[in-house]
Amino acid sequence: MSDQLLRVQSMLTLRDRVLLDWLADHGVLTTPQIAHGLFPSLDFAQRRLRRLRAVRVVGWFRPFKTDGGSHPYHYVLDQLGAEVVAAQRDQPPPRPSQTKTRRRRWTVARVLEHRLGVNQFFTDLAGHARTRAGHDLQRWWSESRCREPGAFAGPDARVELLGYPAPVRPDGHGVWRAGDLRVPFFLEHDTGTEPLTELVRKVAGYHRLVEYGGPQWPVLFWLHSAHRARHLHQRLAEETLGVPVATASRDHATQAALSPAGPLWRLHGHHSPIPLADLAVALPYLADPAHGPDSVAERAPT
Repeated sequence: MSDQLLRVQSMLTLRDRVLLDWLADHGVLTTPQIAHGLFPSLDFAQRRLRRLRAVRVVGWFRPFKTDGGSHPYHYVLDQLGAEVVAAQRDQPPPRPSQTKTRRRRWTVARVLEHRLGVNQFFTDLAGHARTRAGHDLQRWWSESRCREPGAFAGPDARVELLGYPAPVRPDGHGVWRAGDLRVPFFLEHDTGTEPLTELVRKVAGYHRLVEYGGPQWPVLFWLHSAHRARHLHQRLAEETLGVPVATASRDHATQAALSPAGPLWRLHGHHSPIPLADLAVALPYLADPAHGPDSVAERAPT
């Protein structure tokens, strides 16, 4: 291990290490996302990020807006940060060319926009938990981690899950806790560009996952508008669903100044929106260890 790596590791706080893990797993985060998810204030976050940038643990870029001006700073792992994460996970350090290629990927506008949307959902949950006792984002898996063979294989899973990727491609998987309630979920971050038939097709994939011995966790559609959410429920009413589906819309969340943890979620077949944690009340089987979040083992990311 190089002297530089040892020196940097000695100055990193626990919060710094969480940030590096997030960047390693989820690629890119903006200053506001980092500040809300991890820090007590934006100023505090900016000062710490400047320090991490100075020692070349993280890198940054700032895309221009099409209508003029620029977006907030976007942070990615720099080579030294990637080596720190590899050391923490007992993995071989990446080559500089690998880290550079990974950084460049996030500058592609289409890829970047979707990833930031997904990461916004989870950092909003993390920020909600940071300021409220008894709340916790206990698990946050990336899209790539969800695609790993065996990622959602429980003790009774069939070979289709054990040795192959799952028949679903969620944008993320999380476990949200509020008090004694724990809700494991799959996230589908919808931008409104796909037809509703494609969203219904995705639900069918989660049904196959259950048939293969995977978990019957709720599928959360985080939609761009309440109008689209209404139409999706109408379309789902024509189907026989093998998994619970809940929807919420970002325009409603913004209007009501609510985080994804709030009373935004309409479980299909129900009418009143409920907080995310209350899905555990509406779906009491999630309290059973055979169906809850621990039915799929937490593993170190690869």
